[in-house]
Amino acid sequence: MKTFRIGGIHPAENKFAAGKKIITAALPGQVVIPLAHYIGTPADPVVKRGDIVKVGQIIGQASGFISANVHSSVSGKVVKLDVQLDASGYKRPAVFIEVDGDEWLETIDRNPEIKRECTLSKQEIIEKIKAAGIVGLGGATFPAHVKLMPPPGKKAEVLIINAVECESYLTCDHQLMMEHGEEILIGVTILMKALEVNRAIIGVENNKKDAIQLLKKLAADYKGIEVEALKVRYPQGGEKQLIDALIRRQVPSGRIPVEVGAVVQNVATTYAIYEAVQKNKPMVERVMTITGKDAPNPGNYRVRLGTYLSNVVEEAGGVPEGTGKIVGGGPMMGRSLMNLNIPMAKGSSGVVFIRDAEAIRKPVQNCIRCTKCVTVCPMGLEPYLLMAQSERNMWTEMEANRTMDCLECGSCSYTCPSNRPLLDYIRFGKSTVGGIIRSRTAK
Repeated sequence: MKTFRIGGIHPAENKFAAGKKIITAALPGQVVIPLAHYIGTPADPVVKRGDIVKVGQIIGQASGFISANVHSSVSGKVVKLDVQLDASGYKRPAVFIEVDGDEWLETIDRNPEIKRECTLSKQEIIEKIKAAGIVGLGGATFPAHVKLMPPPGKKAEVLIINAVECESYLTCDHQLMMEHGEEILIGVTILMKALEVNRAIIGVENNKKDAIQLLKKLAADYKGIEVEALKVRYPQGGEKQLIDALIRRQVPSGRIPVEVGAVVQNVATTYAIYEAVQKNKPMVERVMTITGKDAPNPGNYRVRLGTYLSNVVEEAGGVPEGTGKIVGGGPMMGRSLMNLNIPMAKGSSGVVFIRDAEAIRKPVQNCIRCTKCVTVCPMGLEPYLLMAQSERNMWTEMEANRTMDCLECGSCSYTCPSNRPLLDYIRFGKSTVGGIIRSRTAK
């Protein structure tokens, strides 16, 4: 069975919400919609205090090439434009809207009937995706339309759909495939048309046999779409790892997937693209997983953007007793949340409750030179060395040793027998080196 060739681990899956049907979360009394919840430049607000808005109405205009429109997820009154803490602990500009009813823009098709035929041109598809503010929903939140516009001289040969969901605990993509498989496949054909490719591969890990079976059955009616079962291995959801697993091409350091002929889109992004192109629906909600070993009601919830995570957690039964840490996203690549008064963003894939005993870090010991971190690194880096250089502010050396290639997957920290905080130091060093590189190129 196919998988990527370098590194990787297999942490406990803990897919407690697998098979749980998607629940539409209740509308909150207020939403706080960030104007920067994706990679790139924050959107510029186009509403002011006192404005009345509808669901789907644009409230933030993309302000650069790597930027995305932001839309109201509710109907109601704009009460203020202010800053709000996000999942990373930084204050970000946001629009605060008091909810009043649930009135949608008339241009949005809310009929549940599946719309199969797309007569739009390549450029019209890209413009619709751009207008709808669709970003990658697998975690990176890169504006989706940008991936459909390769640099001059570069041409995609194959579209890859990332339906791996390799993070422990998370099941929202799995359930989305089970409930909206047909729409996802239509979304794939739309993306194929936008990229002008005749081949698409949907990669699904083999712990989702029901989704593989369903998608293969549906794909029989769609020319050029393959469904590939993959060996369960983390972090197979990384773009470069998935490309290696499916088409045996490795993206060189500092390069992008299209340079080896591939474009990768997440499966939830593909569904959002179907809704944007076929139903005129902007990015106003997404499915996320609320789960944990002691979670009272682990499940998959469709939540409006800007809803406080505390609202959704309360609806799912509240924070379980004995929780030592709450993680936004999956436990491997997610971030610990200071509290749950954080608005749901486009990249919010889940909330995971970690037991107190599992949340406590073990005492850090000296490196024993076992090289386990090197063996499991999916990018072929030397995590022990990068941590040592980060501790000593050796930024030039870190750049030379390819710290910018780090996926921040956490495989090194997971496998270290000395409990060394490898990822913490590498992440800090990578951020610093990235700032140095941006300053250098701006001159």
